[in-house]
Amino acid sequence: MEHTRMSPLFSLADLILAVSRQLSLYDDGAAAGPTPLETTVLRYVDRNPGTTAGAAAAATLLQPSNFSRALRSLEAKGFIRREHDEHDARSIRLHPTERAAANLDRLDATWSAMLDGILDDGTRDTLIATLERIERQLAERRRPG
Repeated sequence: MEHTRMSPLFSLADLILAVSRQLSLYDDGAAAGPTPLETTVLRYVDRNPGTTAGAAAAATLLQPSNFSRALRSLEAKGFIRREHDEHDARSIRLHPTERAAANLDRLDATWSAMLDGILDDGTRDTLIATLERIERQLAERRRPG
């Protein structure tokens, strides 16, 4: 069955997924890097260094077993390190490693080269702001309460 008329919001989500897929196809270092699930955790820890595992799990909206598996794998691959909280010995803080920073630098160079020249600066900045708003509001809608 062919769908000739999709809603604009479906088209938006579909295009976001298609662009993501295109970007992942050209990631030469992906074999040594984190999996897509691990990237979700690493992205949060990178933006919130010193976060707790509980806060990261809640923010990423992953099932506890999936989060724990991703965290263990990221630590084994050298992308995340755990440190005891200096104020609460029972609490563990998560930090990105130098390897995580190098991975981000590699992705920055790869994706910047791929996307260079496609959008003018104004359109790019507007699109970034719009996608940030979409991400933030979708996360807020999924949080309980």
